[in-house]
Amino acid sequence: MILTSPAHPRSVVRRTVLPLLAAILPALASAGSGASAQQAAPGAWPELPTTFESTGGGGWMITEYRPVVDGNVCRTDFVAVSPDGVRFANRVEWSAEPGDGGMHCRRGVWRAKDGSAQGTTPLEVFIADGVVRRAPERP
Repeated sequence: MILTSPAHPRSVVRRTVLPLLAAILPALASAGSGASAQQAAPGAWPELPTTFESTGGGGWMITEYRPVVDGNVCRTDFVAVSPDGVRFANRVEWSAEPGDGGMHCRRGVWRAKDGSAQGTTPLEVFIADGVVRRAPERP
């Protein structure tokens, strides 16, 4: 038997939860569709320090990070420092795309200088007038 009284859980869901979801879902959809801090003007992105926490987390730090534009790529050598202080020499290269008065560095690929590891990075960089900026972190 299906109960349809106002106190029945299905009725409560219809009256309270569904209108709430209808109000919240459009906001969540726009937040997940790329309408994020990534769309801020690159000139407003925060400056990229030469030392920062790895985008991979886990207590790893990135040091000596100094991206430059070299033709159609951006690149930098850097050192990844493990939580226990072991240092690993690496290089990263991104595709360089002109725009917004500078160069967007996207689709980064890194590799260990000794050839022992490689991967991609979600970090995007913007270089203009000698200033290096990083895209805001996504929530």
